[in-house]
Amino acid sequence: MTETLLPAAELAARNPVRILNESAEYRAARQKLLIEEYELRRLTERVAEMRRALPPGAPVTGDYRFIAEDGREVSFAALFGDHRTLAIYNYMFGPQRARPCPMCTNLLGALEGNANDVMQQMALAVVARSPIEKLNAWKKERGWKALQLYSDANGNWSRDYHAVGDDGGDIPGLHVFTRRDGTIRHFWSGEMTEGDPGQDPRGAPELAPLWHMLDMRPEGRAPDWYPDLDYPK
Repeated sequence: MTETLLPAAELAARNPVRILNESAEYRAARQKLLIEEYELRRLTERVAEMRRALPPGAPVTGDYRFIAEDGREVSFAALFGDHRTLAIYNYMFGPQRARPCPMCTNLLGALEGNANDVMQQMALAVVARSPIEKLNAWKKERGWKALQLYSDANGNWSRDYHAVGDDGGDIPGLHVFTRRDGTIRHFWSGEMTEGDPGQDPRGAPELAPLWHMLDMRPEGRAPDWYPDLDYPK
């Protein structure tokens, strides 16, 4: 039996928070916003429920080989370790790049801080097309410890799972796979490829906390600003 939820307006009306010296105009607008925030939270959960209820995805049948950080060649199945679920991020760091994509790097930097927690529940791998020596050097420069980087050994992964475009350029993406009863299947991938007018391209769910924080500014996120790999100290 599905529990009946109280209307978001009723929950907002119970809000006891008042900010010192706020105006009546501010409070009225804030209460309207609070209603939408309650609705957004519920929409987020409904989307997550729909994702979890997806039917079995396509079986993984390709010959995917990866070079691990220690130089070993490993299979796709080995990326799961002891877990039943695996997430792979396609890192925009192909051999044509001297340095990787700043946007991907920002996202992975935030994920680095949570990787050990994530890997208690699922396997996590970062795959790029550059040689493993190049990836290892970059990981050391960034000071990453937890993220596990892999080089696409034979290029099959990048071709089949949308990590390289027709022009040879890199394409980022997050993919989730399951291993059940000895069968590996695709479960979910981010497929939002177009932004709305006046917005920078973005996915949903938004993985990078950077953008959630910048959305808290009165100005919001700037559509023409992106993070750099390094900043002056």
